[in-house]
Amino acid sequence: MTDVTAVILAAGEGKRMKSNRPKVLHEICGRPLLGHVLAALENLCTDKIVVIGHGAAEVKAAFGRSVRYALQEEQLGTGHAVMQAVPQLSGRGEVIVLCGDTPLLSSETLAGLLKEHRQTAAAATVLTACVPNPFGYGKIIRSVSGALEKIVEEKDASDQEKTVAEINTGTYIFAAEALLNVLKRLNNKNAQGEYYLTDCIALLIDEGLRVSSFCLEDYRHALGINDRSQLAEAASLLRQQINQRLLVSGVTMVDPATTYVDIDVRVGPDTTLYPNTILRGLVEVGTGCIIGPNTEIADSTIGDYVTVRHSVLSGCLLADNVTVGPFAQLRPETVLRQGVKVGNFVEIKKSDIGNNSKIPHLSYVGDAQVGSLANLGAGTIVVNYDGQKKHCTVIGDQAFVGCNSNLVAPVTIGKGAFVAAGSTITKDVPPGALSLARAKQVNKAGMAARFIENGKSDDF
Repeated sequence: MTDVTAVILAAGEGKRMKSNRPKVLHEICGRPLLGHVLAALENLCTDKIVVIGHGAAEVKAAFGRSVRYALQEEQLGTGHAVMQAVPQLSGRGEVIVLCGDTPLLSSETLAGLLKEHRQTAAAATVLTACVPNPFGYGKIIRSVSGALEKIVEEKDASDQEKTVAEINTGTYIFAAEALLNVLKRLNNKNAQGEYYLTDCIALLIDEGLRVSSFCLEDYRHALGINDRSQLAEAASLLRQQINQRLLVSGVTMVDPATTYVDIDVRVGPDTTLYPNTILRGLVEVGTGCIIGPNTEIADSTIGDYVTVRHSVLSGCLLADNVTVGPFAQLRPETVLRQGVKVGNFVEIKKSDIGNNSKIPHLSYVGDAQVGSLANLGAGTIVVNYDGQKKHCTVIGDQAFVGCNSNLVAPVTIGKGAFVAAGSTITKDVPPGALSLARAKQVNKAGMAARFIENGKSDDF
C-alpha cells in the first residue's frame, strides 16, 4: 500500500523482564518480539521506523538495514517516542504507530484497522479491545452516541472510568499531516509527567476531526509483553495458532499441546508429529514423514517419507526415505542422501553420507565423505581430530567397515573395500582390498580360572 509508514516503539528497558537483553529482542516461536511486529507490517508499509533507546546497538545489530531507526535517548512517554521519528516522516499518507512488544498482532488485524481508517476518512483510528480485567490499561471513553470521546490512562482515570472494559491497545493509524500537527502541541501535564500519544487523540477530537476505532475480536491478540509470564503466555497462544494452521493443512499431531513448532517452519501434508517434537528456526519437513516422539530439529531440511525418532538434528539436510534414530545426533553440515539409515546412538558431524548407506548403531562420523551403499558396523569411529586440526575421511561406494573399527583421518577407504572388525586404520585401503589392522590374538590354555577366581566378588 502506498504512503503508509510504520513507527514502532521499541525504546523501553523492560525492567520487569529482569534481563540484560532489550525486551523487544526476547524470542517466541523462533523470532524476536520486534521481528513478529515487523512481519505483520510487511505487506502494509512502504517504510518502517523503529524508535530505539535501551539496548539500541543490540537492536540495530539484530535488524540491520531492514528498517530505519530513530533514537529516543531519554524515555519520556509514547508521544515523546513518536516525536523522535518526526524528522523521517514525509507528512503524506498514513502513519501506523504500534509497540514493538506486541507479537500477536496479525497482518489481517492491521489491514482491518487501515481499512476502517480509510473508509471513515478519519484523522486517527484506534485499535481497541474489550478485556476481562482492564486494570492498568488506557480506557476508551465514549459519548452517549457511542463516539470515541477520549482515552484516559489508569493513573488519571476516575473510579467510574477505571471500570470501563474497552481499552486502548496502543496501536493507531493517523493521517500523517494530522499527526504532525498535534505532536507539536503535546505537553506532559499528567500524573506521570510524560508525553502521552493518547493526548493526540484528545487534541484531534477537540479540533472537531473524526477519530474512529476498530475493536479486536480476540483481545489476547493485543497482548503486550512486560514480564516473563506474559512472554510465556504469548508463546503459548502463538503456538496454538501455528499448530492449528498445520492441522488444517494436513499435518497430524498426536498431541498438539506437546508439539512445539516455530513460526517459520513448514511441514508437508500427511506428516505425523509425535509428542515432545520441537521444530526450531528455519525447518522444512516434507510429505509423509514421521517425526518424534522426543525429537528436536533446528534449521534443517527434511525430505519426503523420512522417519526421525528420539533424536536431535541441527543444520542438516536429509533427502527422501531416510531413517534416523532412535537416539541419534546429527550436527551442522550433515547431509544424508536418499535411503540412508542412521540408527541408535550414532553421532554425525559435517559429513555427507551417500545413497542407501547405513550407519546402524554406536558410531561417530565426523568430517567424512561416505559413498553409496556403504555399511559402517557398530562402534565405527572416524578419528577426525588430532588435537590441533580436523582431517577428512573418504569412504567409497559399497565399502564395508567392520564393528569397533577406528578410521584415523586423513584416510581413504576405497570402493568395495572391507575393513575387518576391530581394526585401527591409519593408511589408505585400496579399492576392493581386505584390511586387517589389529594385534595378533594369543590364547593361554588353562589360565582363565586364575583371573576369574581373583576377580570374584559379591556382585560378580
